[in-house]
Amino acid sequence: MLSDVRSVRGLTVSLVVFLALGASVFAPGADGRALPTRWRSFLHVPAVVDLTGPRTDGSLTVAADGALSTLRLGTQPSPFARGPDGYSTAPGPEPYIALASNEMVDGTACSFTADTVYAIEPSNPPGVVEIDAQGQARRFADLEGGTMPNGIAFDDVGRFGHRLLVTAALSDGTALLALDCAGGVSTIAPHAPRLEGGIQVAPASFGAYAGDLIAPDEYSGRILAIDPGGGVHTVARSGLPSGADIGVESAGFVPPGFDRTGAAYLADRRSPGNPHPGTDSILRVSGADLVKAGVRPGDLIVASEGGAKTIAVRCARTCSVRKIADGPASSHAEGHIVFAPGP
Repeated sequence: MLSDVRSVRGLTVSLVVFLALGASVFAPGADGRALPTRWRSFLHVPAVVDLTGPRTDGSLTVAADGALSTLRLGTQPSPFARGPDGYSTAPGPEPYIALASNEMVDGTACSFTADTVYAIEPSNPPGVVEIDAQGQARRFADLEGGTMPNGIAFDDVGRFGHRLLVTAALSDGTALLALDCAGGVSTIAPHAPRLEGGIQVAPASFGAYAGDLIAPDEYSGRILAIDPGGGVHTVARSGLPSGADIGVESAGFVPPGFDRTGAAYLADRRSPGNPHPGTDSILRVSGADLVKAGVRPGDLIVASEGGAKTIAVRCARTCSVRKIADGPASSHAEGHIVFAPGP
């Protein structure tokens, strides 16, 4: 019964959003001028594909060219988890990463440990790799053969039991899987729509979708929510160009306390031969620009893979969408949007 009520509520909110959205919502301005807020190249990092938010020491984790680094803002990346017991993977796929905090997993006697990184591994068999704070890596879980993991995020809100969530591409859709701290795998949604990229769990302030997994669908341009019962709802339509390697790909929720002194960061992966070949760098947009654009804590920020065109989604009783930024025209955005406070 709870699942049925949830589905009706999601449908109602989605209908309100759809009716409320018009072309003017996404227009850069009545005079057609370009948006003043822009992603700009911040740091050249060859083959960068994803980032995590700040570790306990304030550094970001960077996944690039099949390896990991840590990045203290204002410095160059420092190699992390290298050597025979470290982490490495083929640089071709998209090994997105997620950073754990100290969360006890519901129904278990264990917890995920702060500063431990989890990376999806698209090898055969597909799985998830764990890299502890000291840089020691191990195979954490195997996933069913025939799937291709393509998204990873922690449930820090608790509606999924504080588990690690992984999306995996099927031949004609996506499975949502939940992993406990012992590596046990269960299926939340066996056949969700096609989606991938910087998946995130919505904070408690995100209206009807609080605690749901939020995922972009680059093919349709929709922002989707998957609830703990496996129900799928349309949060909003991005209004951005859609299609393979073009549509919405990266996402991140603005954290509590974020202000003008902070900034947002995004991987811009080099993709030779693509219409959006990438800048091979980490992109940055300042907190001052985001605040000026009306962004506030709790908003969902979503960027397209092609050109890093960016919207802000805000959900309360209904959801609203505004375009807030563009990136370099050549951008090939990947993975999560992460936020770091200022000095």
